[in-house]
Amino acid sequence: MTNRELKVRYDAICDDLARRRLKPAFDRLEKLINESGQLPFLDEWRNLDQTYHFMLKYTVEGIQDPERQKVYRKLIVSVYELADKVYDAARFRFSSALEYEKKRSFAGSIDFSDFLNELEAYALHDELRSLVDEVELKTESSTTDPSDLQDKIVKLFYHLWFQNELKKEETEFVRDFLKSELIDVPYKAFIVSGIFLSLLRYFDKSKFDLLFEGYGNENPEVNQRALVALVLAFYRYDRRLANYPGITARLRFLDENPAFKTNLETVIVQLIRSKETEKIQKKITDEIIPEMIRISPNLKDKINLDSLMDDSMGEDKNPEWEKIFEDSPGLMNKMEEFSEMQMEGADVFMSSFAMLKMFPFFSELSNWFMPFFASNPEIEMGLKQHDDFTDRFIRVIDSAPILCNSDKYSFCFSLRNLPAENREFMAEAMKAEMDQFKELQNDEELTDPGKKVGFISNQFIQDLYRFFKLHPRKSDFEDLFDWRLDFHNKPALGAILKEDEKILRNVAEFYFQKNYFEEAAEVFTYLLEIEKNGEMYQKLGFCYQKMNDFRKALETYQKAELYELNKKWNLNKIALCYRNLKQPDKALEYYREAEMLDEENLSIQLNIGHCLLELGEYEEALKCYFKVEYLEPGNKKVWRPIGWCSFVVGKKEQAEKYFHMLVDDEPNKHDLMNMGHVQWSLGNRKEALDFYKRSIDRSDFTEQEFFEVFEEDLHHLLAQGVNREDVPIMLDQLRYFVEE
Repeated sequence: MTNRELKVRYDAICDDLARRRLKPAFDRLEKLINESGQLPFLDEWRNLDQTYHFMLKYTVEGIQDPERQKVYRKLIVSVYELADKVYDAARFRFSSALEYEKKRSFAGSIDFSDFLNELEAYALHDELRSLVDEVELKTESSTTDPSDLQDKIVKLFYHLWFQNELKKEETEFVRDFLKSELIDVPYKAFIVSGIFLSLLRYFDKSKFDLLFEGYGNENPEVNQRALVALVLAFYRYDRRLANYPGITARLRFLDENPAFKTNLETVIVQLIRSKETEKIQKKITDEIIPEMIRISPNLKDKINLDSLMDDSMGEDKNPEWEKIFEDSPGLMNKMEEFSEMQMEGADVFMSSFAMLKMFPFFSELSNWFMPFFASNPEIEMGLKQHDDFTDRFIRVIDSAPILCNSDKYSFCFSLRNLPAENREFMAEAMKAEMDQFKELQNDEELTDPGKKVGFISNQFIQDLYRFFKLHPRKSDFEDLFDWRLDFHNKPALGAILKEDEKILRNVAEFYFQKNYFEEAAEVFTYLLEIEKNGEMYQKLGFCYQKMNDFRKALETYQKAELYELNKKWNLNKIALCYRNLKQPDKALEYYREAEMLDEENLSIQLNIGHCLLELGEYEEALKCYFKVEYLEPGNKKVWRPIGWCSFVVGKKEQAEKYFHMLVDDEPNKHDLMNMGHVQWSLGNRKEALDFYKRSIDRSDFTEQEFFEVFEEDLHHLLAQGVNREDVPIMLDQLRYFVEE
């Protein structure tokens, strides 16, 4: 049984349980037990099935039982838990996924009774070693190697990841571990990641409890990882959590804290923003980098780099800087946009570091989730070189808030391929960049408290993104970034968002800004049920328009009319909807109304002409098109409609003039066909045939499409004097051409 088959069956059982369809859930679960060979679970299944039969019988017989709903909910929970056990056992037996390969090979138990003391002893020794000469501490050689401590932490990470349900001693250990003042913060954050991965793999209430306690930790590196984990876990198990009021109650308790709401909004927006990463990488790869490469040879001649480092310049900007972009005026705007995205927390470095995940460090699964810290023994082992420049560079990287932990490790290990002088230059340049960024960050923190912790949560989200998108065996894991991430639709998180209209409006605006129109429409619709608002009606209408639902868009724009908000814009949108609904007469009414507000607007004039053309009022349409051409000479948008209208009203020479302009510019398939029509109507059959051949010879025009369009235009050809008897002959000539 494949991984996918197992998951499909397990998800179907969970879906039945969430919809309170226990009979189908029991049937599917029995089938999964038998077909996956997990027969030891059959007795438990029979007991639950029998309990449900008794419950149904008593209910039908009308026997009153005040505890019935409580028993029913407990039964649902029990079936969920049995499905979990069967699914896990089947994956442990059959799955070829990396997660279960590691679980099968993981060996060695942990004695939790004294494990924390052991870890703290390592940490205490390291702390003392930094204060006292190392020679004086060489009493127990077994406690002097920092990698020994890390090995034990990694073992703990895997133990928690592969544990299905945490035992009491394990839960208490993790609580004490997170509270310990001797354990380094990065290790605490690392273990929070292990609990999160464990929860994604196997549902357990205790794991939720530990993540809540992790969020209560005073250190942002720990509590932000815990919050990201909680948000994603609530999304993952949203329907199931209705059966665990204790878990949702803890979330509601946190919701009473305004700082939590702000923090929650930040994380949700960051997760939604992560879906933009591929677009951002494409923009950087296809637009920014090629332009930078193109202008780079001219940089030395265009600007004196030495002068840029001269402190005597003070605050004055070098006027030569602007000249760098003379050959590429759009690059300056792209770079400014890039900088803004970086400050907002967009993942702008994904493509830069994608190829730097092949270092041996990343072959260890746990290292994808290890926070970056300068004293990590893996860094020294990976670099195999140590000097002052390297140490300084590592410290600079450690303090960089705009790089996620995974990329910091990639950056670090790439140092070994650089000469020492390059490392020094990079360290200085990066330090200057980070100092400037920190100054901006501190300024923002004064006006936007919580901004700094937002960088920490964003780093973890980007770490997760790299794991699920770049790990060599990423297909073995369910990619959580492929989830829709529509948090507003989820019971627990959605309830919190909907309690605070300001947060929900911010989420809606973010969806809208990033062109997630379906999600934005859902949130705007909910907000409009609470309070009517003209701007939101317009934005909702725009969402429907972008979703090509012009009927709904029209209804929404018409509601926005009542608010007299940006009336001209709204009139144009209503007219656009009518045009797309094939009602040019109604569209024309609204364009005429918009024209009264802005008589010189060329776009409105152009659209009035289009409506008149669609209504067959070609002479009136021509007047509009000529008005546009008069007000804006050289406007190519009007050449095509002027040419066509001129043709159908019999102004053939005028039509020929405009179609010649199009043919000499960048003609499309219809321009060539229309020119053929004009030439035929002028009696130039050979020229007409040549243009028809050029039209049908285009790759975007099939033979069938050509003849269908020709049939639609035939009545205009006949009206302009083409002999009906000649038409079959011309078409057969074209067919012979196509066959050749």
